[in-house]
Amino acid sequence: MAAEAPPSLATDAVLVESVVMPEGSETVKGYDFNNGIDYHELLKSYRTSGFQATNLGLAVQEINRMINKKLEPVPVNEAESINLNPCGRDKTNCTIFLSYTSNLISAGVRETIRYLVQHNMVDCLVTSAGGVEEDFIKCLAPTYLGDFHLKGKELREKGINRIGNLLVPNDNYCKFEDWLMPILDQMLLEQKEQGMLWTPSKMIARLGKEIDNPESVYYWAYKNNIPVFSPGITDGSIGDMVYFHSYKKPGLVIDLVEDIRRMNSQAVYALNTGMIILGGGLIKHHTCNANLMRNGADFAVFVNTGQEFDGSDSGARPDEAISWGKIRKDASPVKVYADASLVFPLLVAETFARNKSLVKATK
Repeated sequence: MAAEAPPSLATDAVLVESVVMPEGSETVKGYDFNNGIDYHELLKSYRTSGFQATNLGLAVQEINRMINKKLEPVPVNEAESINLNPCGRDKTNCTIFLSYTSNLISAGVRETIRYLVQHNMVDCLVTSAGGVEEDFIKCLAPTYLGDFHLKGKELREKGINRIGNLLVPNDNYCKFEDWLMPILDQMLLEQKEQGMLWTPSKMIARLGKEIDNPESVYYWAYKNNIPVFSPGITDGSIGDMVYFHSYKKPGLVIDLVEDIRRMNSQAVYALNTGMIILGGGLIKHHTCNANLMRNGADFAVFVNTGQEFDGSDSGARPDEAISWGKIRKDASPVKVYADASLVFPLLVAETFARNKSLVKATK
């Protein structure tokens, strides 16, 4: 009996002829552990591994482009012009914004952020109230590892606060109050007697000075004159303390208007800008909106787990920011869909920490 041919309907559907791939198309290839353990080569292989590994590799390239632009000499005509940055930082060829949510300071990413600030590798920080206070609180008492599944009711009865799988005894916040209240007293006195106009960024710089601890992110921000902007400064323990202080010694004013000018000026008077934004919400929008004032950032990397289906700014892809003029039309921004506690130390390992010229230039 002669063999039957399969139905042409099926063969036509399954055996569709492919076009030739464009010349130079990259092939998928991961790391070969037969070559031994080489973490640099392993991370380099991410770019050709696919999925979020490829996005991580592209983010490494984008951050390195920021760094290389920063290391380029400032054009002569710009170098000779007046520095209009109200924070008085030295002009470079690329102003790098680093923005992050408070949970990353609560976590061990704090040490990665501190490294960048300690070595003056970034130019402007943007964070939430928790991203400020948790740094100082860690200088006063430790945060502990816990578990995501610990019972909230039981923790509350023990005076233990949970941040994901991290635990913060409530006594830590009591120590923070004991440390902060005298500083608020002095700030109020300087406001009354010296006419000091406090803003969130000036307040954070003062706290960085007062903590006088090299483990602190904001100690180094103060030392290196890196402005820290936190427009939601009262949305956390700092706000609680300011609230209590307003009853004991009313009158302290923290002005947001001056700070929005200072923040936007970081972008407006920059020659080029790069944004590294870890997380979403206020810190993401505040940074992007400042860059709108210069018709967009030249470089951008977002790291978050947000999705765009609900229309939130937190989940919005970089392309949406391009539509608003917050990232330039000719930029090549990258979003990595990942937990920043996993990937940001890897990004720094492959960018800032490997760039010996940058480390040397900022010591």
